[in-house]
Amino acid sequence: MDVELTFLGAAGNVTGSCTLLRLGEHRILIDCGLFQERALQSRNWEPFFVAPGSVDAVLLTHAHLDHCGRLPKLVKDGFGGKVFCTPATLEIARVLLFDSAYLQEEDMRKKKRRHEKQGKISPFPYEPLYAKEHVEDTVPLFVPAPYATPVKVAPGITARFHEAGHIFGSAMIELTLEQGGEILTVVFSGDVGRLNLPIINDPHQFEHADVLIVESTYGNRTHGTVESIPDELARVIMDTHRRGGNIVIPGFAVERTQEILYHLTGLLREKRIPPLLTFVDSPMAVKVTEIFSKHPELFDPETVELLRNGISPYDFPGLTLSRTVEQSKAINQIRGVAIIIAGSGMCTGGRVKHHLINNISRHESTILFVGYQSPGTLGRQILDGPEEVRIFGEFLPVKAKIEKISGFSGHADHEELQRWMSSIKNVPRQVFVNHGDPESAAALAADLTSSRGWSCTVPEYQVQYKL
Repeated sequence: MDVELTFLGAAGNVTGSCTLLRLGEHRILIDCGLFQERALQSRNWEPFFVAPGSVDAVLLTHAHLDHCGRLPKLVKDGFGGKVFCTPATLEIARVLLFDSAYLQEEDMRKKKRRHEKQGKISPFPYEPLYAKEHVEDTVPLFVPAPYATPVKVAPGITARFHEAGHIFGSAMIELTLEQGGEILTVVFSGDVGRLNLPIINDPHQFEHADVLIVESTYGNRTHGTVESIPDELARVIMDTHRRGGNIVIPGFAVERTQEILYHLTGLLREKRIPPLLTFVDSPMAVKVTEIFSKHPELFDPETVELLRNGISPYDFPGLTLSRTVEQSKAINQIRGVAIIIAGSGMCTGGRVKHHLINNISRHESTILFVGYQSPGTLGRQILDGPEEVRIFGEFLPVKAKIEKISGFSGHADHEELQRWMSSIKNVPRQVFVNHGDPESAAALAADLTSSRGWSCTVPEYQVQYKL
């Protein structure tokens, strides 16, 4: 069988997920995401490895920008095929991509003005990677692919999407390749979720895979338990409440924000925290929360039971959803303790930067991280404990308390990844460990080799691998 994989992102790093699969003359991409690590962002501007017009289709595992954020550039550069994904991913990706285009245009305008004042010259062009019109060209290409339904994506290539348990609508992709009487099953894990996360169902498990591509974001680490989240969240809130500061939470618009609201709802219902003004300062997160409400078929049994009892899993008195810039600015005029959930989750853009400017130098405030922070991002810099950080060109002393609740992660940790793969009964011909820092990917690959006897490869960027 004439088939090969080329890893065009998330190879030796976490973001920029994009894998090219070639079967004979046909090419498909699995994901097409943005590189978000500062040192790798220049890759977003580079020409694609193959001509976009030569790609038959794109399959999206989920709607995070590091998995879908370069799609409009692919279309801008000539792609005109179909983009297959679950119905919920379709709706969420539409929101995120329009928001991404808007933020890029705004950031470029601000950066150009700032550099002109400072007499600096940017190594990147003063234009966005793509604009609103390119997203408008991309959206009509989306084709919904419900879970477990076979979809013909190219000659000889059939895909099935399965629950990944990572974010709402996220999927693992099972490909059946057929050529010359041979059949090959290739499984892409996408981002593997955790067991017992609120709102969404647990990850699907496979019994067979000839070739397995598995993520390793936390391939060498172990999370706190999901069950520990309410206690840790209550501790952070009560500690900050006593100091009289704000709790600023850089929130991923999809899933993490809704999970935070889910746990705040529970803590308030149990009277474990006082009623506090709470702001979701992210128009994107507000829109995504509305999408959640349209897809109750994706809720886990616990969330279904809450709804049956008339309890909203992500709404409570004192919660304000900030849509406009004026509403966002007004938050900074409030005196007293408030919980501020704002995008983006890695502090790479969006409204959270403004709230960081207003709180990161206040001893009484807390910056609470609830998701993975890629190396080189502002979120990772803050989490690493520096004396000062640079935000919008200004150096600010870090005096706020920095906290992290690892149980919030939407990625399976080392043990959970092992548990997820334990259902595979055969020995795969090849296993590729991607989507992780080099140490994390290498650790998971070594463990799979020693514990299961699997032949594992940590793929290199833009290297072609025959299957």
